[in-house]
Amino acid sequence: QLQLVESGGGLVQPGGSLRLSCAASGFTLDSYTIYWFRQAPGKEREGVSCISSRGSSTNYLDSVKGRFTISRDNAKNTVYLQMNSLKPEDTAVYYCAATGFVCTVKPALDRYNFWGQGTQVTVSS
Repeated sequence: QLQLVESGGGLVQPGGSLRLSCAASGFTLDSYTIYWFRQAPGKEREGVSCISSRGSSTNYLDSVKGRFTISRDNAKNTVYLQMNSLKPEDTAVYYCAATGFVCTVKPALDRYNFWGQGTQVTVSS
């Protein structure tokens, strides 16, 4: 079965850290650009970060710059999102998605080849 599986979410206090993982099953990630998205209740899904297929190019939503770091290990078929200095407004379900487009394109949500099922991140004291 071809799928992406996210893990690493949970409940954390403000200022804390989490590392999300996005693992591919049934296919290899190394030819895909990977995005992390998040969706909070009542809000639209927004792109948080992107990494190119070889990891040479990344970008970030302004509100997470300097706090989040995206990386990938193609040998492990996994992409990571290290989230530090978490804030309550980071609370959302986080999704990873794979696309053949480069990071600068920001394709529409229906142009992604694969989506994960999401992992909940809750930042609260």
